[in-house]
Amino acid sequence: MKTIDITTTQQVTIEYELAALRDRFLSYMIDNMIIGAVCMFMYLIISSAFYYEFQADNNGGEMRMYGLLLPTIFVLYHFLSELLMDGQSIGKKAVGIKVIKLNGKEGTASDYFIRTLFHFIDTMFSFYILGSIMILSTDKSQRLGDLAANTAVIKVKFNLRFRLEDIMKINSLADYEPLYPDVRQFSEQDMLLIKSVVARNRQYNNTSHKEVVNTLVRDLMLKLDIIETPKDKIHFLKTLIRDYIVLTR
Repeated sequence: MKTIDITTTQQVTIEYELAALRDRFLSYMIDNMIIGAVCMFMYLIISSAFYYEFQADNNGGEMRMYGLLLPTIFVLYHFLSELLMDGQSIGKKAVGIKVIKLNGKEGTASDYFIRTLFHFIDTMFSFYILGSIMILSTDKSQRLGDLAANTAVIKVKFNLRFRLEDIMKINSLADYEPLYPDVRQFSEQDMLLIKSVVARNRQYNNTSHKEVVNTLVRDLMLKLDIIETPKDKIHFLKTLIRDYIVLTR
């Protein structure tokens, strides 16, 4: 299992598991099936609308139209889905992977567009062979598009409950009464981020990480409508994790 450390703009280092080749290939195939369905739908509409024109041209125009339709939809699909879905396409979301920037910043339109253009080299024209070789041989499992855009693909479907239970050493919570029931509004990714902040603060107990803890606690207090600031902020964060496990398992 390959992992990668990403330092966020708040100077917090978070460890992610890199997406395996099989996950990336599966997401690519799912996306291709969607693209193929959209292409077929658009092809039927356009060919019906311009039926007589294509017949007069001995269907030459129809072939040219399809030759342009496939790459156009391919580019638009990958670019817009990753741009609008925060680094994910439908296939990536189904498999549980996403694109992130290696510098910890949010991906930009140019980043996703570069990744999309390199699909023609990495996946389409090479039948995913070049992309597979690059993903397997590079330290951060990057294809050419990732290298050009300074991105990586990580797993987001963590086995969160197991990892949190292991960290918190929770043995039996049958009689545990959650203190913050509104914690259910958060996602597993939110909880994983909280866990990472707690772990990094323990490992690197410096001013920067303490400030991140303070900022995170203030943000969580606002979302949970908590007025009084917890005296022990780390204990507060661990309690939220414990409550989340109990309420969502």
